[in-house]
Amino acid sequence: FRPEFLNRIDEIVMFSRLDRSFISGIVRNQLERVSHRLEDRRIKIVFDDKAVEFLSEKGYDPAFGARPVKRAIQMYVENALAKELLEGRFPDDSTIKVTAVAGAENLEFAAE
Repeated sequence: FRPEFLNRIDEIVMFSRLDRSFISGIVRNQLERVSHRLEDRRIKIVFDDKAVEFLSEKGYDPAFGARPVKRAIQMYVENALAKELLEGRFPDDSTIKVTAVAGAENLEFAAE
């Protein structure tokens, strides 16, 4: 690297790889954001532990850490939920329970 670039670096920060134990916390945090986006329609969404585990598995990559989590949530939650909402399956003021079924490759959405 050129000296001009190196002189702009104030300090070096070392990052450790994320292991699976941290990923579920990141998944829960991201799912809270999804939940907040539905508040305008007064829709409550509840993710059970199986759904969080499913998303943690799909969104974990040892090489990239938590980066794939957002893509997994978009693919398995946001896109699927948007389709369900557009089809009118869940009206305003409803509660949606999200779970993972063993052996399935997607999440299951059900009205409570």
